[in-house]
Amino acid sequence: MDRAASISARRHAEEIVVTSSVNNVSFGKSIPIGTTVTIEAKVSRAFTTSMEVFIDVWIDDDSGKKIKANEAIYTFVAVDKSGKPTKIDKINPETDQEKNRYDAALRRRQLSLVLAGKMKADDATELKALFS
Repeated sequence: MDRAASISARRHAEEIVVTSSVNNVSFGKSIPIGTTVTIEAKVSRAFTTSMEVFIDVWIDDDSGKKIKANEAIYTFVAVDKSGKPTKIDKINPETDQEKNRYDAALRRRQLSLVLAGKMKADDATELKALFS
């Protein structure tokens, strides 16, 4: 999952990327040895220099049908050759799933910033909206 996520982030940023955090890893199904696995990683939201990457892990059942087994959310920061954060392009979500993940990424980011003491809870408008 790490490699797929970093490839997705690097392709979006067109820069070197470093892992900032592994926000979530959810194991929904065990993956038996010998199972074919498909990993899909996509930038769900890009901020100024950081981006969230959502990873879906699929397995093939005995009939060849894909079943979602796991998912994860990583955050990467784009850096220039000297290691300083560098600006990246925003994304434009198109599908309903992309739009949902895009919106949720801002809430996750605000929660992370509040918990790290880098944002006041009163300034986390998207989080506050959940409870209004």
